Amino acid sequence: MSLLTVKGLSRHFGALKAVDDVSFSLDAGTILGFIGPNGAGKSTTMRIIATLDVPTAGEVLLDGQSVVARPDSARPLIGYMPDRYGTYEDMSVFEFLDFFARAYKLRGKERKDRVDSVMEFTGLVPLKDKLTSELSKGMKQRVALGRTLLHDPKLLILDEPADGLDPRARIELRELLRALAAQGKAVLISSHILTELSEICDSCAIIEQGRLLATGSVQEVLSRSHGALPSTDVEVRLLSTPETRDAVTQKTERLLLEQPMVLDVVASNDRVRFRIALPEGKPPTPGWVDEACVRILKAMVAAELPVVNFQTREHDLEDAFMSVTRGKVQ
Repeated sequence: MSLLTVKGLSRHFGALKAVDDVSFSLDAGTILGFIGPNGAGKSTTMRIIATLDVPTAGEVLLDGQSVVARPDSARPLIGYMPDRYGTYEDMSVFEFLDFFARAYKLRGKERKDRVDSVMEFTGLVPLKDKLTSELSKGMKQRVALGRTLLHDPKLLILDEPADGLDPRARIELRELLRALAAQGKAVLISSHILTELSEICDSCAIIEQGRLLATGSVQEVLSRSHGALPSTDVEVRLLSTPETRDAVTQKTERLLLEQPMVLDVVASNDRVRFRIALPEGKPPTPGWVDEACVRILKAMVAAELPVVNFQTREHDLEDAFMSVTRGKVQ
């Protein structure tokens, strides 16, 4: 059974349908990327799951219990980090975390051990005596994440946690989230940085104008959107001179178009790009992309084409997002 199940969730503000019949699920030990343009309904959905708002219709079940009917029972299982989370400027890192540990009713040795454990996990031990007002954006996000983890929740709801972070801080956050999933926690995370989510998410849910457009793994979303087939983009770079370039690229185009599963061949200067796609109705098998690439490259070498580089690019979360959204906001 899924740890989190969202069924037919709706939230209306007058005539505005901020969330409109949204359903998805999330298992323990997995990370789900919740993505959509600004105003799509992500934060409203996350606030309802976190018991901070009440839906117009629908249900949210957490560990089999209704979040809507029994919010007090659900809250100990939830760690919520909003998109803008402030810190108390006159507190040190330790004081800040200790304050919230007390708010979570942790006492004595249990409280101290939990605060120490969270600081160790988030890399905050060297900064324990530093005022939160003196921290960088990335360190403040670590403190906010630490506060979210103090009561050891089963479900983490993180709304744009990477917003404003530099590349190193984003990489460090990504590593922390992987570690949390490995501990068995379910993570629901929203972000505009889709390349970051692609590397950590087990699945995605794409929302626009309050409606859920697609859920599943990136490849599942791509295969369902607009009748798309499982596919991979390939770019080939060829050795040529200005005098021979046209002849080389034309010969390459002709050969590629003769190959099964090759689509959308486009030549530009010394590069040829194309797509490898499975025939309709044929399910993907492990290694099908590699097998197709080996066959195509072997044919190019046999034809004495001057291949310098042969590189694949699998479709990612950005491709899935662009394939199902229309760029509209409410």
